[in-house]
Parts: sequence; structure tokens; C-alpha cells
Amino acid sequence: MLQTYHTEFLTGTIFNWEHLLVSDAFKNIIISSFEWLVQKKKCTINAFVIMPNHIHMLWKISDGFDREDVQGALFSFTAHEFKRHLKTKDAITLQKYSVKSSDRDYQFWEREPMVKECWTQKFFRQKLNYIHFNRCQQHWNLAGSPEEYKWSSAFFYETGIKSSSWLSHFNDY
Repeated sequence: MLQTYHTEFLTGTIFNWEHLLVSDAFKNIIISSFEWLVQKKKCTINAFVIMPNHIHMLWKISDGFDREDVQGALFSFTAHEFKRHLKTKDAITLQKYSVKSSDRDYQFWEREPMVKECWTQKFFRQKLNYIHFNRCQQHWNLAGSPEEYKWSSAFFYETGIKSSSWLSHFNDY
């Protein structure tokens, strides 16, 4: 059944928590998927961060689309592209994602990504801050400040400078 959705906080984790997303090539695949989803008007994306083994995002599925279909498009496209990249560049790493499953030969994402609906502005802002400060945590130490990390929406929120046409400020709608 198609329905109207609230903004959602989504976390997608790489299979077995492997650090596949360290390489910019894989981050760019995710960014390309975000861009495609927004261009096709399947969703709006308000915030994101790409961590070494997971992604977080605040997004809203567009009216008339099914969450599972849009979410599936994100994870299916990226998995296909990860596999294609690894087949040509790193067959040894590809084997880490080989599974004996009836519906696939490789698995790049953990099943059942975490989705939490943002029913209140307070919850939304809490998740927005979490997304932007996650990479600064001591165990990640990916950047000194949120806006220094390229693979996040923090710079956009800090400066107002929009470097990606597909990213929407939460005040824009």
C-alpha cells in the first residue's frame, strides 16, 4: 500500500560491519545513488554521512512511492555497483561478501536497515546532530570538526553552501 511518509532516520550497515566504505570509490557509488533517487523524485534527502562501515541519512520518501521499493533501490543499486567495482579491482575483497543464499551470491548490506520516523522536530534535530558529529567521535576520528568531512551534509548546514543539487535543507519544505 502506498502512503505518505514522515522524514525518516535511516542507517544502513555493510555486511559483517566490514569497512568497505573507506575507499572514495564506494562513497561515490552511494552519492550517485542518492543523486539518482532525488532526480527521479523518489525521495528528498536532508542529511547524510558515509562512515567506514555504515551510512546514516535523514530522508523523506515521496508520496506515491513505497518505502521498501525506494530503500531497495538504494541498497540494490549500490550493492550491484560495489560488486562490479570489486570484480575488476579487488577480487580478494569481493570474497568477503560471498554468501550461500537462495536469492544472492553476494551480500554487501546487512538485512533490515534501521528506520526511525522523525515525528518531532526535537527528534529530527537530535538525529541531524548525530549524523554531523558521528565522524568526530574518538573511535572514528575522521575529522576534527563536522564540516571538515567531505562525505557528509555538515558543511552544507554549517555554511549554507550547497555543493550537491540533490541535498535539501530541512527548512526548504
